[in-house]
Amino acid sequence: MKFTLINNLQKDSAMSLVLKGFLVFILLYLVSDVVVMNSNFGISADKVNTTLFGNEEEYIDPISEASFLEFWHTEIFFIMMILLTLSAIFIRVAKRSRIILTNILMISSISSLIFLPLAYYMSNFFVHLYIFTYFIWHIMALYMILYSFWKLNAKSV
Repeated sequence: MKFTLINNLQKDSAMSLVLKGFLVFILLYLVSDVVVMNSNFGISADKVNTTLFGNEEEYIDPISEASFLEFWHTEIFFIMMILLTLSAIFIRVAKRSRIILTNILMISSISSLIFLPLAYYMSNFFVHLYIFTYFIWHIMALYMILYSFWKLNAKSV
């Protein structure tokens, strides 16, 4: 994270290019995360409920506890890595609202990670909260990526 030590990212064209490339990769991850989640786990309440609890009418078994915990563990790791690096870039280039937006991003992503096991182990009521917070953190991350990219292309950071 050398970019946190550079005074003016515009003057260091190599680091600016690296950060822009990294932002593109984070953007690709966010888009592919929604596509893969829709395909495998679901991004609607009905599909998530079917994945977690099964559907007797359609002969769909619920996800096993081991598979669920593996999925959840992987989500925790990827979300942590994406958000920590994205937040470091965003805080570095943003001047206004960076505290509020970063807190919304972090709280919504942690909430989504908490609501998912609550839905699995306690009540399907938490499925709706999981989906809501899942999309909130994705939308916030998308905004932060686009804003950071725009600021890196601006005349002065």
